[in-house]
Amino acid sequence: MTAQPKLAFSEEAYLGSERISAIKHEYYHGHSYAMSGAKEPHNLIAGNTLAALHSQLRHTPCRVYPSDMRVKVLRTGLLTYPDVMVMCGQPDFTDSTHDMITNPTIIIEILSPSTERYDRGMKFQHYRTIATLHDYLLIAQDQHHIEHYIRQENGQWLLQEVTDLDGEIHIQSIACILRLDDVYEKVDIDQSDTPISRELPPE
Repeated sequence: MTAQPKLAFSEEAYLGSERISAIKHEYYHGHSYAMSGAKEPHNLIAGNTLAALHSQLRHTPCRVYPSDMRVKVLRTGLLTYPDVMVMCGQPDFTDSTHDMITNPTIIIEILSPSTERYDRGMKFQHYRTIATLHDYLLIAQDQHHIEHYIRQENGQWLLQEVTDLDGEIHIQSIACILRLDDVYEKVDIDQSDTPISRELPPE
């Protein structure tokens, strides 16, 4: 469902409002779009994924961020909140508040019926313009399924998929492994197919 955005306003005005808001909003071309809260399967998958990556990256130059860290896509102007994000090296913050970066290495989104089209399509188009981005992962919450898009040297993206619960994803750019049985630990797939409402920017 496409949301009706608020009246156009500046990025500075958006940030001033967003930083005191109890609800997260994406921002694009002068408009903000409300994001509703996630249900248990989404939260479990996000927590499991963050924990699995954090344990492997503790003594490396990489940092793992939950969905409260905002990313700014410099080439398109999209401001959004990936479900999980990894940044290696020195974070490039947009200002002294340190709540928005421009140089993620890995972005992970957890799919739902209401966000899948956006995450696969227009949002991935934005993300592909980030020069530092090496990997984009899409994790289903209604089945055991992870899609791993890997940037190639020629600029193309290679897709690898894993659907077996005893399978694993190798993220070579950060030397990490994501095991599906870890990602889906305690997730009741039978109850994870209820659509999660979210207002999406128009395509």
